[in-house]
Amino acid sequence: MATETAHPGGGFNPPEPTDRGGPDYGRFIEAVRTLGDHARSADAPDEVITEAADLIEKVSALLAPYEADEWNSPSGRRLDLPNRGNVNNVPVHLEQTADNRIAGTARFRRFHLGRNGAVHGGSLALLFDSLLGYTAAKLTGSMYQRTAYLHVNYRQIAPIEKELQVQAGINRIEGRKIYVEGRLLDGDDVLTEAEALFVRLKPGQP
Repeated sequence: MATETAHPGGGFNPPEPTDRGGPDYGRFIEAVRTLGDHARSADAPDEVITEAADLIEKVSALLAPYEADEWNSPSGRRLDLPNRGNVNNVPVHLEQTADNRIAGTARFRRFHLGRNGAVHGGSLALLFDSLLGYTAAKLTGSMYQRTAYLHVNYRQIAPIEKELQVQAGINRIEGRKIYVEGRLLDGDDVLTEAEALFVRLKPGQP
């Protein structure tokens, strides 16, 4: 296990920035993502799969002694990297616009394939939970919130391995409730829409 001081946990704690993992952590995350793509797409000879399995098991054994809890792992805490260095999130690049909304791009990889070139519906839901949560936090300055509901409307097939556009904003705020909406587009075509409710947490609330 890693030697960092144990975090007391509790409540809902925003990630504390870190530079742990060093200058190659971004390359490490990209390599893991690419491995996932190859795992979904490779139709290799049996002996190649056997060798690959051996190598992956060796990498897992190399990393196993350094497993850290969520408070100390660099994953999700590298604010200098896209998606804060979180391998679980769909790769996006986002910015706040002049009219106080969020806009940017998203690119689904082979790993996110459902069938027939389309993004898996669960991967789209993951994108929107992250996108709309980021929007609520960024535009309100509130870092302590949880998803109360997420409703996704699948309008058209979303393709993998293509740069798509995302837009999001806050519809309204009612006390602790933040109502957010967003869209995924391919040019002028709306592929997916979503709306969500995020609830600001009380002090110490998990």
